[in-house]
Amino acid sequence: MTKLIKIISAPLISLIFLLNMSSAGYAETTVSPEVGFIFNTLLFLICGFLVFFMACGFAMLESGMVTSKSVSVICAKNIGLISISAIMFWLVGYNLAYGIDPGGYIGKFIPWADGSKIDTGYADGSDWYFQMVFCATTVSIVSGTLAERIKLWPFFLFAAILAGILYPIVMGWQWGGGWLAAAGFSDFAGSTLVHSTGGAAALAGAIILGPRLGRFTKKGEAAPLKPFAASSIPLVTLGVFILWLGWFGFNGGSQLAIGTAPDAIAVSKIFINTLLAGAGGVMAAAAVTRLSGKTDVVQMLNGCIGGLVAITAEPLMPSPFASILIGAVGGIIVVYGTKMLFALKIDDVVGAIPAHMFAGIWGTLIVPATNSGANFGTQLLGVISINAFVFVAAFIVWSLMKATMGIRLSKEAELKGTDVSETGVIAYSIRD
Repeated sequence: MTKLIKIISAPLISLIFLLNMSSAGYAETTVSPEVGFIFNTLLFLICGFLVFFMACGFAMLESGMVTSKSVSVICAKNIGLISISAIMFWLVGYNLAYGIDPGGYIGKFIPWADGSKIDTGYADGSDWYFQMVFCATTVSIVSGTLAERIKLWPFFLFAAILAGILYPIVMGWQWGGGWLAAAGFSDFAGSTLVHSTGGAAALAGAIILGPRLGRFTKKGEAAPLKPFAASSIPLVTLGVFILWLGWFGFNGGSQLAIGTAPDAIAVSKIFINTLLAGAGGVMAAAAVTRLSGKTDVVQMLNGCIGGLVAITAEPLMPSPFASILIGAVGGIIVVYGTKMLFALKIDDVVGAIPAHMFAGIWGTLIVPATNSGANFGTQLLGVISINAFVFVAAFIVWSLMKATMGIRLSKEAELKGTDVSETGVIAYSIRD
């Protein structure tokens, strides 16, 4: 019994100790700076872990959406891109974003270094880690769009440029205190800064790369689905559930603090709104596709992502009902955005452009409806500036790579499948 009492009492005593580290009563103050430092650091690390796990979600979603002859390359791309993102964000990306002068346009080309101090409110390393996984998420968006016809190493090179230069520049414009921050632009967790950035880079790549062989008929119509059918809908579903889970870290961690009761309440509200927006996207996509015939499970899954992307620009201020509506519109945008890409003969294998770029634009522009501190004109300026810069820069990079090293597989290699031509590893091999 004595042993049991000791086991139970130890954590209780620790909790009481932490609560009493405040310098005065609860009504007057919060925890001490050191305890707040610890809590805020833990928020960054735990939410960063969740966002890191989104890499698995992207890998599973993309693996399920491509044909069975291109799955191994998807796995190679996703483990490669997060590794490249980590290296590039340490080498140059972080300080390009956060080394920017107030109201400026670009930071410094120097590696990140730890300068943690109690008065900053969190460990510098936790912030670097949290921001790095956002960078990796941006790059992940590009991977699925260009699947089944892009060479592996040119993709890796573009990933390095996007992670190390393009994304950090636009990130700095807002979160680094650059010119968009000075103008009053608001993007809480990155509907435009992360998701539209990735989508715009993917769109440029899809245009330069061209569609998969036979994806569109001579009349410009989408070919029958069967030759391009997803290899595993269960994998896609698993991937979306993982992404949905990771999104709580994505949006919740962007509160940047949990050392006070108001911050804890804010993070909890963000979690609720994030959940409801994803749910709104799912059901709106389900309803819209049902009106056209059969309920499309792929569009339901992408509708979830569209809803989550849409709420990311402002997940704190909306009411629960408003969050559902914002997410629902995001899901509808995914459905009709996919149809628009078909009409333009742009081949987006996983539907990342409508789910991330289009829904991201919507989510950013609707911020003033729930946040009185935001201005529609400024939001529009940010959306246009970021998407135009990333699209043009990515278009130039893709074009130069196409002209020099080549970015597309040969016809023979594409027909055999990227697993055979790029990795030599067959994902789904039949054994006796």
